[in-house]
Amino acid sequence: MVNPYFLMMLLYLFVAVLAALDASLISLDLLPWFNGVRWLRIHFITLGMLTQVLFGALPVLVATRRKLPQLATRWDIWLTLNIGLIILLAGIPSINQQLIFTGGTLIFIAATLLAKQLWGMRSADAQPLSQSVKFYVTGLLYLLLGIIIGTGLWLGWSGPLRIQVPLEVHIHANNWGFLSLVFAGLIIDMVSMLSGQPLATVRALNTIFWSMTLGALGLVMGPWLGGALWVTVPGLVLHIAATVWLVGLLVRGLARAGELRRAGAWHLVTAYIWILLPVLIAPFILLNVPGFVGGDIEATAPQALIYGWVLQFGFALIPFLVERYLLGASKANLGGNWFSLLAVNVGSALIWASIFVVPLRNNLHGTAYLFYVISMLPIVWQVGRMLHGRFKSVEQGTLAHAGD
Repeated sequence: MVNPYFLMMLLYLFVAVLAALDASLISLDLLPWFNGVRWLRIHFITLGMLTQVLFGALPVLVATRRKLPQLATRWDIWLTLNIGLIILLAGIPSINQQLIFTGGTLIFIAATLLAKQLWGMRSADAQPLSQSVKFYVTGLLYLLLGIIIGTGLWLGWSGPLRIQVPLEVHIHANNWGFLSLVFAGLIIDMVSMLSGQPLATVRALNTIFWSMTLGALGLVMGPWLGGALWVTVPGLVLHIAATVWLVGLLVRGLARAGELRRAGAWHLVTAYIWILLPVLIAPFILLNVPGFVGGDIEATAPQALIYGWVLQFGFALIPFLVERYLLGASKANLGGNWFSLLAVNVGSALIWASIFVVPLRNNLHGTAYLFYVISMLPIVWQVGRMLHGRFKSVEQGTLAHAGD
């Protein structure tokens, strides 16, 4: 059986390559700009490629780790998610409120069903094996919040909800809440599989969980209340402290597994540079240091965040999950190679350079997205080759069965 989520993931991965190429050509003034394209690029990666992988892999990953019976595909979740995505992605460039509301509602229902499924699979004990589930489910709860706020951006809900900076609330709920927590859960499970040992003690993982959860809440409520520092700063401190701790445990676990000799491990580690860098820059903005323009950084840094952190994490994650759970390999490898590692990080560095080198901004953007395009090609090749091999074996098995 071929997991249908992985097929959709490959589709969105191809689209993400084309969208990055489009961004490059637009920045270099070789193609015209059209309405909504920036949001489409982001959603092809987050709600498209990454969500397909997470929705497809998390139930299988949790069931395997807890030695539960093999799960059948929940077609209600798959159909609800993918119909919602198609409708939403059709509504964004045209700013069609009915399509955006319908698509957002369907994705909300799919995420709710997945969270319920995962919560029902949790272990009754508090051993490290069960720790990742609460990261996954809490991350999905933040996704639900992000969907509500994101849909409301187009429908005028921000006023009644008294959200002062709705776009920032939406971004923080999805990045600092949903993706940060789900990625943390994946690190817990993947490192345990690679090294054969738990990532950390139950107490350490509980501390990281609550720090990330409460930190994300502070980062969501800060812009909700109009930039209230008494909420934002404690949230930022908690979340960053937990993230740094998690990355330290990640490096230790990868070293223990002998993975630091491979590019895939460094994809995971260097990805976190691009979520931590904005925090290091924040004091310069607050102190009004010349050259650090808050508006330029806030408008540009999220591009490096999505491509440098989210997409790069996917570079390591996607081939690993496909090889492990689609091909059934007992020893799967993290995805990517040294070429993709160099290209994706050079692209993110150029995005950041464009903030400060204003005369060359468009050229730097165009070059950065070209690096993003070429960084994705090895991943497309790896995943495509795996899926082709799987299809071929299924086809041969079907023909052999028919011959009998």
